[in-house]
Amino acid sequence: MASPAGRHRRDTARLPQAAALLLAVLFCCSVRGSDARSASSSAAAASPKVPAVIVFGDSTVDTGNNNGIGTILKSDFAPYGRDMSGGPKPTGRFCNGRLPPDFISEALGLPPLVPAYLDPAYGIQDFAQGVCFASAGTGLDNKTAGVLSVIPLWKEVEYFKEYQRRLRRYAGRARAKRIVSDALYVVSIGTNDFLENYFLFVTGRFAEFTVSEFEDFLVAQAEWFLAEIHRLGARRITFAGLSPIGCLPLERTLNTLRGGCIEEYNQVARDYNEKLLDMLGRLMASHPGLKVAYINVYQNMFDLITNPSTLGLENVDEGCCATGKVEMSYLCNDKSPLTCEDAGKYFFWDSFHPTEKVNKFFAKKTLDLCYEQLL
Repeated sequence: MASPAGRHRRDTARLPQAAALLLAVLFCCSVRGSDARSASSSAAAASPKVPAVIVFGDSTVDTGNNNGIGTILKSDFAPYGRDMSGGPKPTGRFCNGRLPPDFISEALGLPPLVPAYLDPAYGIQDFAQGVCFASAGTGLDNKTAGVLSVIPLWKEVEYFKEYQRRLRRYAGRARAKRIVSDALYVVSIGTNDFLENYFLFVTGRFAEFTVSEFEDFLVAQAEWFLAEIHRLGARRITFAGLSPIGCLPLERTLNTLRGGCIEEYNQVARDYNEKLLDMLGRLMASHPGLKVAYINVYQNMFDLITNPSTLGLENVDEGCCATGKVEMSYLCNDKSPLTCEDAGKYFFWDSFHPTEKVNKFFAKKTLDLCYEQLL
């Protein structure tokens, strides 16, 4: 019988250098303290379409939970947040402005910013209309969170339970139950399981699983998570598939001789997404009352990268921040003279995350699907 390492070599030919560089980049940075920020939510519309937007996942939807935990993966400093409405304001969002859940919340008649659960500037009165449990750098595999010492998915679920207890004390048992049951849940997670975990060889998962087996493992973790939050009251959920991870600026930078996106990495994303979609169908069939809308991030992102002019984009190869080739977190800072002036021309803000303009586009795609399948 072939060894696990031998099976791995047949499934994936080489270590993704981009993931290795990501970890090296982050660990060469010094941990900076973050100042407590004051924030306020705008008044919600008179008749919101849902009582709350509740968010789980990673940096694509983390609105600031990493600010106060012991990790080097942070973004609560300039130039992050430089294009926020009302003026520059680093909030811990990995973007020049808002994230998809923020736009979704506002479009549904709720406040324009979904507060991070660990942000001391907010209280249960704010969380009753929306709350984010997501943590940048986390994944479906609990070992992924350990790589950069962020919040694992199981802990996000524990925070959700704690939130419900606080909500019952604040709003009463009946109203709290309605909020949890009628809320829209936004979930975006999975990329870090490959880029920070499996392909880095730091957790040992590469020796346990082939790439295909690891995809199966992650899908099983996603199934557990969805079943668990459904048991806790969630009924309407959006769940994002993987993006074309081979098109991230860091991947392009380290594979410039090959040109364009890295097909091997994108194939992993497509295979995982296909398995995820199959699982969602089975899960809904076995859980009456549960509705999960699959968000085809892969197609949405690939369409923009191949046809950027449809959104008025001019650069899809590099991020706006610094050189745009490898920078994120502390390497994307206000000391760089190379950061672009107009992020609206860029798909990516840093070497991994979209600009606010693209996030708004993704939010619109998600909302269209929500109205079709969930609301």
